[in-house]
Amino acid sequence: MLVTDAACKAAPIKILQAELNDMLGVCVRFTGEVASIQTAIGVVDSISRECSVSAYTTVIGRVDDQTRSKLVQLPSEYNPLIEQQVVHTPEEPIIMSEVTYAIGFIETQGFTAVIEAVDAACKTANVEILGREKLGGGYISVVIKGDVAAVRTAIDAAKPRIEGLGKLIATHVIARPSVGVLSLLPKS
Repeated sequence: MLVTDAACKAAPIKILQAELNDMLGVCVRFTGEVASIQTAIGVVDSISRECSVSAYTTVIGRVDDQTRSKLVQLPSEYNPLIEQQVVHTPEEPIIMSEVTYAIGFIETQGFTAVIEAVDAACKTANVEILGREKLGGGYISVVIKGDVAAVRTAIDAAKPRIEGLGKLIATHVIARPSVGVLSLLPKS
């Protein structure tokens, strides 16, 4: 989400779909002018290196109609093993004005750990749970919302509660998330 948010803020692009593929892998497909996509991909590559994660990127100009219909814009797909959609076509979120809140992510391996962590987060600061997403292999992410200070405080309170119950995979706070990221957030 961090990389996708940065890409959406870097250039006028739109997210076509995000597809979970295997454990922890996500393929995000963007559309827009070639120069805008190239700018966004440059940001993706840069932030991925900073975060020590692998990102494989490419830019395809004038995608063939058959390729688009059969491989790029995929139909909805549900995976019963992780009990959720694996192909996400973003819905435009209803935003009345500029986004002034932050979102935070708590990702663990272990369901008990994430419940304990999110409970501590909600008790510590004025935050709202937006949704959760199972990623397979016991990995689960929960998204919270609030003002930047509250989300940071909540995340800080959540981290120590995970130890002994599961494994902390990642936490992150995005201030003023992009419309693209908001359109991909998991639903409760």
